[in-house]
Amino acid sequence: MTRSSKKGPYVDERLLKKIEGKKPSTSGVIKTWSRACVIAPEMVGFNFGVHNGKTHIEVLVSEDMVGHRLGEFSPTRKFVKHGGKMQKELEQKKKESELSAAKAAKASTETKK
Repeated sequence: MTRSSKKGPYVDERLLKKIEGKKPSTSGVIKTWSRACVIAPEMVGFNFGVHNGKTHIEVLVSEDMVGHRLGEFSPTRKFVKHGGKMQKELEQKKKESELSAAKAAKASTETKK
């Protein structure tokens, strides 16, 4: 559900104070826990460290991000691959075939010289 249009977007005042009077190129990472904060046009170019519950993930704000929330760019869940033992074997075979193809390509280029 979106916020009421008469209230306007929620922008954390503390974040605005932190970036006030600073240049995006000179300031470092600005750490924040405010994932619900809407990205304002003044934030473009700044590098924010958005907390995901465990660590701060660096987010470089661009013009395309204006209007979105900071939390959208800092995922809170880590995807663990499916497949288990069988998937590991398939990945290992794929890796070996890539290595052998690379060796064959290298050998063919050396013979041409």
